[in-house]
Amino acid sequence: MKHMTALVQRFFQVRKGEGAAVFASALSFFFILTALMVIRPARESLGMRRGIEAVRWLFIGTAVVTLAVNPIFALLVSRYRRIVFITATYVFFALSLVGFYLVLGCFLSLAGMLVLFLDPLTILISPIAILLAGLYPFSKRVIHIPQAMLGIAFGWGTIMAWTASRGTIEAPAWCLFAATVCWAIGYDTIYALQDREDDRRIGVKSSALLFGSLTWIAVGTVFCAMLLLLGFAGWLAHIGWIYYGALAAIGLWCLRQALQLRQTVPTPTAFHMFRQHVWVGAAIFIGMVAGFLL
Repeated sequence: MKHMTALVQRFFQVRKGEGAAVFASALSFFFILTALMVIRPARESLGMRRGIEAVRWLFIGTAVVTLAVNPIFALLVSRYRRIVFITATYVFFALSLVGFYLVLGCFLSLAGMLVLFLDPLTILISPIAILLAGLYPFSKRVIHIPQAMLGIAFGWGTIMAWTASRGTIEAPAWCLFAATVCWAIGYDTIYALQDREDDRRIGVKSSALLFGSLTWIAVGTVFCAMLLLLGFAGWLAHIGWIYYGALAAIGLWCLRQALQLRQTVPTPTAFHMFRQHVWVGAAIFIGMVAGFLL
C-alpha cells in the first residue's frame, strides 16, 4: 500500500490523508461525465423529432445559453467562498436527481396501481408490455426490421385494452394488433429514411437500409396489409359502412405516400410524411366511432 501511495504521489500532488477525498472526487466526475454522455444523445434525439435542421439550432441555443450563464457563474464564484459555492452546487444537483427519481417513481407507482384495478387477465399480460418496451432499443443491433419490434410494443396496448374491456382476447383484437405492427413498420420505415447514412456508419440495422430502392414497394405492402387487417377486424366486430369508407380514403392516401417513395426523398420531406400519420390514426379512430354509432 505504501508503494502504491508513493507511486500516486509521484504523478499527482496528493498529500497524506487526502487519498479518500481524491478518490471520491474522481468518482464524482466520472459519474457526472457518464450522465452527460447519456443525456446528450437523448437531448439530440428529442431535438431531431422536429427534423434534422432543428439539431443545428439546438447546438446554437446551447452555446448561447452557455455564454449567457458564464458571467453569472463567474459573479457567484467571486462573491462566495469556494467551499460554500461548490457544496451548494453539489447539493443542488444531488437534490435535482433525487427529485427526478422521486417523480419518476411516483408516476411508475401510479401506473402500476392503475393496472391493479383491471381484470386478472390484463394484470397477467401487463408485464409483457414492459418486456417489449425494454427489448426495442436493443433490436436495432439484432434484427433487420427493428420497426417490427416497435409495432409489437405499441400493438400490445391494443391487446391490453381489449382484455380490460372484454375480459378475453378475441379475433378482432389480434387483427388490430397485427395491423398496428404493419402500420409501425410502414411509418417508421419512412422515418428511418432520415437516418440511413448514420445507421450505416454506426452499424445498426434498419428497414430503410434493408429495403433500399424497394422501400416504396415494402411500405406499400405493409400499408395494404394494415388496411386489410383493419377491415377484417371491422367485419368481425360488425362495424358500419362509414368505417370502410374511412379505410378506403386512408388507402388512397397511403398509395400516394408509397408512390412518393419511388424517388429519393429529402430528409424534411420524410419527416413531414412521418408526421402525417397522426392524421391517419385520427381518421381510423373517427371512422371506427362513426361506424359503431351510425
